[in-house]
Amino acid sequence: MPKELDELDRRILSVLQQENRLSYAELADRVNSSSASCMRRVRRLREEGVIVGDLALVDPKAVGKSLTVIVLVELERERLDLLDDFKREMQAADEVSQCYMVTGEADFVLVVTVEDIATFDHFVKSKLYANRNLRKFRSMITLDRLKFEPRVHV
Repeated sequence: MPKELDELDRRILSVLQQENRLSYAELADRVNSSSASCMRRVRRLREEGVIVGDLALVDPKAVGKSLTVIVLVELERERLDLLDDFKREMQAADEVSQCYMVTGEADFVLVVTVEDIATFDHFVKSKLYANRNLRKFRSMITLDRLKFEPRVHV
């Protein structure tokens, strides 16, 4: 369990979510602290699981993935073993960039990013229709991404 975040931790997290390739000296300048303090705090935030990874955000269209589809999935039965099977299958599916187990009418919300409608059709047939526990799904093809902000305001 992470310890309570103070104001400096929050400033560090805010800066790192915008640009995580800064040197500790540059980070220290931006958050009004010392390099040594920033290094210790970032190490602690990683060890405590507050910072869970570093990644480069890639524009899907730049790598040929021009179609994003939001898929609402309802399962037939909600037995724990069947839920776990579905979770594992979605985690392993390269087409699924995000998967959320949700409350309400759907059991899961998927964000599927693929090259085109034919590739999405293949995903539907191989991953959704092939799942015997799937009751139904609804898909919504995105027309435009208005906001994509994969950070947490701290």
